[in-house]
Amino acid sequence: MTKIEYLSYSKPKRIALKFVNFFASIPAKLGKKFRKVPSFVRKVGKFFVSPFITLKDALVHGDWKTRLSFLVMGFGHVTRHQIIRGILYFIYEVVFISFFIMFGLNQLINLPTLGQLTIVTHYKPSTIPGLPGVYAPVYYDYSINILIYAIFTILLTIIFVVLWYSQIKDSLKMQREGYIGFIHSDKVTLKNVLDKSYHKTLLTIPMAGLVLLTNLPIVITIIIGFTSYDSYHEQPTALVDWVGFQNFGTVLSMGSSANNTLVIQTFGQVVLWTLVWAIFATFSNYFLGMAVAILINSKIVKLKKLWRTILITTIAVPQFVSLMLINRMFNEDLGIVNSILSVMAKHVVHVRWLSDPIITKIFIIVANTWVGIPYTMLISSGILMNIPEDLYESARIDGASPFKTFAKITLPYMLFVTGPYLISQFVGNINNFNVIYLLSGGNPLFTFGTKLKPNILQDVGQTDLLITWIYKLTFTNTPALYSTASVLGIFIFAIVAVISLIFYGNSNAVKNEEDFQ
Repeated sequence: MTKIEYLSYSKPKRIALKFVNFFASIPAKLGKKFRKVPSFVRKVGKFFVSPFITLKDALVHGDWKTRLSFLVMGFGHVTRHQIIRGILYFIYEVVFISFFIMFGLNQLINLPTLGQLTIVTHYKPSTIPGLPGVYAPVYYDYSINILIYAIFTILLTIIFVVLWYSQIKDSLKMQREGYIGFIHSDKVTLKNVLDKSYHKTLLTIPMAGLVLLTNLPIVITIIIGFTSYDSYHEQPTALVDWVGFQNFGTVLSMGSSANNTLVIQTFGQVVLWTLVWAIFATFSNYFLGMAVAILINSKIVKLKKLWRTILITTIAVPQFVSLMLINRMFNEDLGIVNSILSVMAKHVVHVRWLSDPIITKIFIIVANTWVGIPYTMLISSGILMNIPEDLYESARIDGASPFKTFAKITLPYMLFVTGPYLISQFVGNINNFNVIYLLSGGNPLFTFGTKLKPNILQDVGQTDLLITWIYKLTFTNTPALYSTASVLGIFIFAIVAVISLIFYGNSNAVKNEEDFQ
């Protein structure tokens, strides 16, 4: 079908055709993916095999300096005039081996069991004649500390292996370059660090911070989800055990009991509300903020700077202050809103702003929109000013209506520029703790009638997001279910990762970046 034939169809028919073609193209797309599997497997195999080939080459064809680098890191660099790099490699080797022998090895040995002894009472005889001795507790294994330090040891071991391989590879490379008269030195190294590899130098500290402060906690959180860690297993009075997928079974209700049914139903409702909230919170702010920006930028509005200043001033007020003020204003018993409504109606008006599930959800979305519009307006205003006026002039000459102009010029341009921002806002709203907790606290709570409420559902409310549910499981729940909260954190991570990868990778801002003028 040619493009002219496609455009000759009516709009409903074109939409239906796109819908049919999407599903019809799925087998071909899957086939294309499967045809790439052998090539992908070869690349993965080459990635893992090539280091062993390099090490064999260094062992067979390397000189004594390169071979000694297998035992003493940096030896090949020091003997080839790269003293600074060689000393740094050697220092890391000494520090790592010392740490591993004195501390790390013991943590790795205890990792399969997460400790053997927790607290033992020892009798200590009195040093003063005639006085009885005392029984004093002695603490031994701390399960969570063992887990954290073992993971940290594994991370340091991986870094050690990478650096060990890297310095052998570099030593072999310098050996071969020496055959043609190329001499390495610290001066060459410094020039490379500050010139050719300057981008790597700048990224070293941020990447180290990302690994230590973001990636490592994520890994620890995921692993805690496979343990029995809760307030009944707090260290140092009790040990934590590995429980496999038991916590996942609790959340996903892998069983037929009534309690399991309650948990999976509640979990499904919380996940659904989390996604609904994220969609409305993101797009209501985005489109209403854009509408306000378009209105202020229009020629019929005077005092543009004044209106922008008023809206920007609201950003200066901390968000939590605004949210707490809104919560007090809409208090059902003492709030000023119900009081005003009562005066206007000449009888007591008791609107359940924060106790009715439907009203509370609508109220939260509207309040978030009120708080969030100025941010989007500010971003949209700057982008709208950069859209060429010639495009609008051409559209007016062609007889395009204002809506057509918005749909064909303004919106595509805005989406192209703000696509990544929109995705980040959606992901951020999935984890938007402040708005939910400060406005409703997750209330009203779920009610289960005469059914016995499981511990995991003790404090969960109908306006809770997954992130606020996690907070309640760890801080207000009795007992505090840390491992179950970790499982919910894993689900959040999975949802956020999938949404980010799919939508960001397919956004025009990424796919057609070179088209932006």
